[in-house]
Amino acid sequence: MHANFALLGMDVGPDLGKRGPASDLLYYDKREGGVTRTWVHPAGFPDKVQPMVQAIATSEFAVFYPGSLDRFAGEQILALDMMGVKTGVLSHPPEVDAGRLESMIRGTVLEGYSRAEPDGIREAVLGIGPVTAPGPPRAVITQSFDVRGVGTVLLGNVTSGVIRQYDKMVVHPAGTEVLVKSIQVHDEPVPEAPAPARVGLAVKGVSPDEVSRGDVLAAEAAVSGAVKLDYEPCRFYKGDLAAGSGCVACIGAQAMGAQVSSVSPVSLDLSRPAVCEPGQVVLLLRPESDGARIIGSGRIR
Repeated sequence: MHANFALLGMDVGPDLGKRGPASDLLYYDKREGGVTRTWVHPAGFPDKVQPMVQAIATSEFAVFYPGSLDRFAGEQILALDMMGVKTGVLSHPPEVDAGRLESMIRGTVLEGYSRAEPDGIREAVLGIGPVTAPGPPRAVITQSFDVRGVGTVLLGNVTSGVIRQYDKMVVHPAGTEVLVKSIQVHDEPVPEAPAPARVGLAVKGVSPDEVSRGDVLAAEAAVSGAVKLDYEPCRFYKGDLAAGSGCVACIGAQAMGAQVSSVSPVSLDLSRPAVCEPGQVVLLLRPESDGARIIGSGRIR
């Protein structure tokens, strides 16, 4: 059994698990009581907003431990709410005003999070999850690289079903067929990995530079270069969403440039084809903004 947590705010990962691969996303994991829990901390945030969104997109739960109540804490609260992460743990160090934090999360999904003292985060996490995700085998890729003597290795999360050794699958949106040669979970070789396991997959048929973060491994996926959204603007963004304007669209763990082709309904032309499933949440960002960088969000029609 498995459970994945977005670890936002201060990085308390070293107190929760063993550190794994590092990039602009830091991973920690620990197996306890028959459950492997993985925490992903967006080390690239707040310099870049995309890693924070990608950490949330690859997690079922969250731990929010803000070190200060600045605009970056506000961005994390907004992202968790817009992306619908309804279960998690809320904590803070003594110097953070509890009353002000409660005011900031009022009306958001974080109101329903378990409250914990800083030294009680680990115990609170143990009371959450795991969940199962039946369906066809499917995974979201977060990292790809070459291992000498092994070949291409894809790291990611199984999001539904069970991926088995020797499965033939397709990397979307490119449409490249691959063979799963071997699987590792928690650094151990296994014959299969059920959702929502964090996995390493050795595959044949694709090179690391042909795979991007957010790509989907599945037999079938809806791929498009344009999307229409049931859009809700972010009330803190001081600007307009105008036809012809540019933004960054985060679709799951995919992040790409986009141009607004229509505002009624909101429609986007993407800079490259992406996996765009109906009902999937899309966050629109303006990373260069000096204020709020989240423009709004919407589900794909």
